[in-house]
Amino acid sequence: MPLELKDPKPGRSPFYRVRGTYLGVYVDRSTKTAERATANQLLRKWKEDIERGAFSRPGEPTFLDAATSYMAATGNERFVRPVLEHFGTTPLRQIDQQAVDHAALLLYPRATPATRNRQVYTVVSAILRKAGVETALKRPKGAAGRVRTEWMTKAQANALLRAAWAKDAEFGIMLSFMLYTGARLGEALALTTDLLDLEERSAFFPRTKNDEPRTAYLPAVLVKDLANHPRGLSRKGERVFRFRKCGRLYTWWKDVNKSAKLPLDEKGQPEFTFHSLRHTWATWMRRYGGADTKGLMATGAWRNRVSASRYQHAVVSEEAQRAELLPVHNAGEIAK
Repeated sequence: MPLELKDPKPGRSPFYRVRGTYLGVYVDRSTKTAERATANQLLRKWKEDIERGAFSRPGEPTFLDAATSYMAATGNERFVRPVLEHFGTTPLRQIDQQAVDHAALLLYPRATPATRNRQVYTVVSAILRKAGVETALKRPKGAAGRVRTEWMTKAQANALLRAAWAKDAEFGIMLSFMLYTGARLGEALALTTDLLDLEERSAFFPRTKNDEPRTAYLPAVLVKDLANHPRGLSRKGERVFRFRKCGRLYTWWKDVNKSAKLPLDEKGQPEFTFHSLRHTWATWMRRYGGADTKGLMATGAWRNRVSASRYQHAVVSEEAQRAELLPVHNAGEIAK
């Protein structure tokens, strides 16, 4: 029987199945999708894999398996679909440096190294790591891009929060939480009610990007915002914010930036990102809170001095103020 697509069986499985023999290789596998178009794509992909001898062995973990598990466990679907469509059922053992380099160039031929890094290398690394595969992928030259330290003025932050609250109160509170704790987006989304203590004014992040726990202080304005959470915070273990990293969340971010009349780039995308709230917190801590580089490191938000020192620009240093001691000219008086 040739390789063909089998319709879902009501009451047994909602997914299409591929069954048959192609070039001597027998296949009987679920596509794990209820969409016929996607199932047909997998059918063609598996035929190509068989032709080049890359079809996975029965029971062997594939990228499709790993990506599906990753999305189910994390709820993060951002940038996953393109790499999933590219790798499909490729066995995990075949996804090496060369394969990822090829995928990055094929999927984003005109993109910057920073974009390829964010949308391919980082995504693949996260999926492989979740599947228990340790692969130290070398990132493309220039992957770090330029160091972003954009921060918002008080007026800009207020405008953003007003626009966010107008769109959705919980969204507004989440942005306020990120602004006043320096939390990354992933940290805010993973926070559960049992890790939040309004009486002690603290939020505990058991795992951060640095793989180190951190306790953030909640200033009075943030305690007030959280106390007015529209769903309440009484359910122990429930996520504080209902959102997930997906296209809808980033569309909302774009919408509130436009409503707040914050700067957009030439493509109409916000100049500020969710991470700009963290930069704003650090800058405000430096400028208004009086925290120096050592003080910023003491918050636990940064592991090394180099990262924390980026916010020195926020205040005029004592050394720079020595300009007051320079000789004073009288050219204006002479000109009169």
